[in-house]
Amino acid sequence: MKLKFKTVDSSRISISLLMQPSHSNFGGKIHGGYILSLMDEIAFACGSKHSETYCVTASVNTVDFLSPIEIGDLVTMKASVNYVGSTSMVIGIRVEAENIRTGETKHCNSSYFTMVAKDDAGKSVIVPGLILNDKKEVVRFLKAINRNENHRARQEEFNHVDFSLENYFNDLKDHRVRIDLPDHFSS
Repeated sequence: MKLKFKTVDSSRISISLLMQPSHSNFGGKIHGGYILSLMDEIAFACGSKHSETYCVTASVNTVDFLSPIEIGDLVTMKASVNYVGSTSMVIGIRVEAENIRTGETKHCNSSYFTMVAKDDAGKSVIVPGLILNDKKEVVRFLKAINRNENHRARQEEFNHVDFSLENYFNDLKDHRVRIDLPDHFSS
């Protein structure tokens, strides 16, 4: 089977929604959980468009809420495929809010959703490769590789058979934590 390739632009998605009072939290700002739900939907749409099949969310990497979103703001979410593995894709999402009265726009958050392509039986399927057309797309792909490698290294370090908590106690001395382990504890 010949591997298919698609451009980043071919599956890029953008949505805009007016934020309603029903989407707000007790502080009068738009609820972060609602924004995360919308981000998951756009990640699904972008990943499904690229893979041409159903996708599921495998992980979400770093969601930092940079600026609150107000009731009445026009929220625009932009999603693109930043990276492809064999059956997975990293979808980069940028969230911006615009005050429709003043026209002021602010960056509210960015995140990376890893989506996995599935067939009708729920089995993972190969996704098309990615054609990178500009420097920004190449940088996004490289950053995704770096995040994946760092994640794997952290998992290996803390799951390694020789892992010892005592080797990390010094790293905790400047943090607001007290270690109070039982005497019979062994790392």
